[in-house]
Amino acid sequence: MSKVWSITYRDKLFEKSAVTPACRANDTSDVFVVRGGKYLEIPAKPFRSASLDHIQCGHVACTDDERSRGTNLGLYSVTLNNRLEDDLRTLEAYQTFRIEAEAKGFRHFLEVFNPNAPHELNSAEIPAFINDHIARTLAGVAYAGRPVFLKIVYQGPKAMQELVSYDPHLVVGILGGSAGTTYDAFKLVSEAQKYGARAALFGRKINQAESQLAFVEFLRLILDGKISPEEAVKAYHGVLQHLRIKPRRSLAEDMELQTAVMSYGGSATVSLPVDVAKQVAGHANADKNAHHDCGCGGPVKSACSCESKPDTAALSTDKPDFSKMSAAEKLAWNKARRDQIFG
Repeated sequence: MSKVWSITYRDKLFEKSAVTPACRANDTSDVFVVRGGKYLEIPAKPFRSASLDHIQCGHVACTDDERSRGTNLGLYSVTLNNRLEDDLRTLEAYQTFRIEAEAKGFRHFLEVFNPNAPHELNSAEIPAFINDHIARTLAGVAYAGRPVFLKIVYQGPKAMQELVSYDPHLVVGILGGSAGTTYDAFKLVSEAQKYGARAALFGRKINQAESQLAFVEFLRLILDGKISPEEAVKAYHGVLQHLRIKPRRSLAEDMELQTAVMSYGGSATVSLPVDVAKQVAGHANADKNAHHDCGCGGPVKSACSCESKPDTAALSTDKPDFSKMSAAEKLAWNKARRDQIFG
């Protein structure tokens, strides 16, 4: 939290930026992933290490002017387990936060995790359980106190369509979960958008990508309907080769679905359809002599995704001393680097 305060309030890094800074406004016990800990197996309990005053101005009892200059958007998460006393405690804590946030002019988005220790609740019942709780949690909340958007697990087409049709004014976003494969992220965002999601929060998926800028660029192209998830994975690997970045996985491996988004400790694996797997393997094992000479390493020219990309072989990897740069200079350096990569 001290870092969030320093880069927003003290250093004013985002003062003239289009980027909106956000922080975690609470930290429920099911995200206490600590060495030796067993909290993932115990029903989540609400907890907040950060106060809204500290988020907005770095000290208790902010003035109105100070609040307007600090971070003004935060993630509040809840986990419900079909355990009445635990769930009531969680919802009451959220109500307290929500009222304080409205009074202090602090916006938030609400993350609803899948149960981490469900009671008499099987996996098939979880999507409806989550949807009903979202409806109940926000049922009596006026517009001024509602979250800017939701962050939830993508539970599939039926659950997503049910939620967005129930309240078309509620912006539903999906969480990304663990890093997974590139296809995990690209397919997830495509499917969720198809059935009504309007936001995606892919922290670890983006952070752990080989090239974050290229990764985000392809997410945008998928959402704009300009490329399919399958094509995007192949094109992404082409860009990595063009940028001389070694991928963590082969193309065939990166085309597998290994989704793990149910919870911080949960996992689920989905197999790639046989026909798609064969096609990907064929591209991955194609004779190197058949590759056309564009720099992307694609097996055929028609699959090339980088012909229009500028040559980035000469892109300098030297980084300036950021500690001696102003916020404006840092933004300008990053913009120049991004423009040089993507044109």
